[in-house]
Amino acid sequence: MAYTALNGIDRNFTLDRRVKARVVRRKDDGVTLRRILLLTPWPIRRRVFQAAQRRLLPRMTPERRLRVARRLMPLGPARPDRPATTGRVIRVRDPHGPLRARVVTRADPVQARRANLDRVAQALDSAGVDWFRIPGRRPTSTAVAVPESDRDLVLRVLAGLAGRDHGMLRRGGPQGRVAAVCWPVTDPGGNLVLGPDHACEVEFWRAERTHLVAPRRNPVADRIPAGDPVVSAAEPAFGAFCAPDDVTAYRTRRTFTTVDPDRVEFPVDVVYTWVDGADPAWQRRKARALADNPWVGGTHRQAANDARWTSRDELRYSMRALHCFAPWVRHVYLVTDDQVPSWLDLGHPRLTVIGHREIFGDTGALPTFNSQAIESRLHRIPGLAEHFLYLNDDVILGRPVTPDLFFTAGGLIKFFPSPALVDPAPRGPGDRPADSAAKNNRRLILETFGRVPSRKMMHTPHPSRRSVLAEIESRFAEPVRSTAGHQFRHPDDVSLLSSLQQYYAYLTGRATPGRIRHRYADLADPGTALKLAGLLRSRDADAFCLNDVESRDAAVAEQRALLGDFLPAYLPFPSPFELCEPRAGTVPAPQPRRPVRTVALPPVA
Repeated sequence: MAYTALNGIDRNFTLDRRVKARVVRRKDDGVTLRRILLLTPWPIRRRVFQAAQRRLLPRMTPERRLRVARRLMPLGPARPDRPATTGRVIRVRDPHGPLRARVVTRADPVQARRANLDRVAQALDSAGVDWFRIPGRRPTSTAVAVPESDRDLVLRVLAGLAGRDHGMLRRGGPQGRVAAVCWPVTDPGGNLVLGPDHACEVEFWRAERTHLVAPRRNPVADRIPAGDPVVSAAEPAFGAFCAPDDVTAYRTRRTFTTVDPDRVEFPVDVVYTWVDGADPAWQRRKARALADNPWVGGTHRQAANDARWTSRDELRYSMRALHCFAPWVRHVYLVTDDQVPSWLDLGHPRLTVIGHREIFGDTGALPTFNSQAIESRLHRIPGLAEHFLYLNDDVILGRPVTPDLFFTAGGLIKFFPSPALVDPAPRGPGDRPADSAAKNNRRLILETFGRVPSRKMMHTPHPSRRSVLAEIESRFAEPVRSTAGHQFRHPDDVSLLSSLQQYYAYLTGRATPGRIRHRYADLADPGTALKLAGLLRSRDADAFCLNDVESRDAAVAEQRALLGDFLPAYLPFPSPFELCEPRAGTVPAPQPRRPVRTVALPPVA
């Protein structure tokens, strides 16, 4: 029997009987397949898609597979045409389960957790309860300590506070000595929920002779002298998940103003590279460069294929994620070929647009269409911090993170080896540009250190140090100079930021292997729809990459539609880097550029 809800896709496709029993078309003809699948329990949705992967998609032409996959695994809200109005309280689901949340138009984890903390602090002050702030156990939560002798009063206060505005109050901890309160918020589509993970946790501390004792551990001290002085401390004293210049102060005890040895306190910047491959002026520059470089025709097709320069608005959402999940970043640098996205606010004080001419100077060859050449010059950005993260625009943070994910407190960079291995064969004419660069990197490391790098690096943010990159440029002057001089990816290139610096820094004592929860999605793979749906549901990745190295023209529109469903659902709130009213298309970068803000950097190891 045919699966009736898939009539428009394949009439001969059949599913397991238990699946069909749970996912049938309602008698109401107005119910679309999209809504049926979105409202279907996740285990059933997953089984429907996996069955299609095995039986239906392989029988289709490559051009149709992604379109059908999108229909079988729709992303985004169940009612995209009827988003909830601001201020309304709606039923939503976060990774922990269903709850109720108030609809807002702008929010982020820092703002949500501060709102919860401030409500609790004001209520405790009004009730005459003595409290002091302590470091939270998780980056997104806050915590305050109150006397255990006031437990009954505090619980009544919190219950009344939560009950007046659709808040949530939960009890837990050892012997019930911790209470968590929050007021969940969400976007109009109900996709991103800032709820219990951002709660203010109230701990009931017990007085034991001359000390106050916590009900559980915290990052600094779970036992302090009762006479420990009451002081005021700014937000950074309580953890790294905040803007480095946040001066908002809270009452605490002097013990909690000390800094533990694992805290990353040096400034960290972010560098993006971006191009708009649809810009007519850029296309003319590329055509002239291809005419001047006839050797490109004899190399691997990925050296100059259009997929490398296709912009699907990933940068906008990567910067939303950066604002939302990494508030500790000091400054953002966007490196472009004199292009500026129409939505980008050039006046934002934490953003600087850098043109290629500024970092290439009298080196290399411009215009360049070689990402490896651009990467070889990034450490020359004026004002860039010693420690920075390098992100392609298709690399996106997936959840709140802290700088110790990428650096040690002593200044070492962390790198994230991939399970994928570098082909042990010598470099050959059939190698993809990325593989050629990996083999060139391997040769340099072998000749210098007698070691053979065998693993590639994950497609993650790349923690970097300016001094290491400058040293590589000096030590391997000819390969780096040659890379900078190739206008398109060349078999002789090295990849400074995404592989060579990691192994070089490791073998010179300035890097260490790290661990990151990462997802990789190839936009040309129909199975990506299932990956993105799972990511939207669980939100359990530190970072993910939406990569496309080679796609047929017919699939580009479907890929754009796929990301058009996923990205606004995953990151619905605009960032401060976005204009309220975008300009009309990509425009040239302003000249002259405004001065780069610089600060004195502390010495690093």
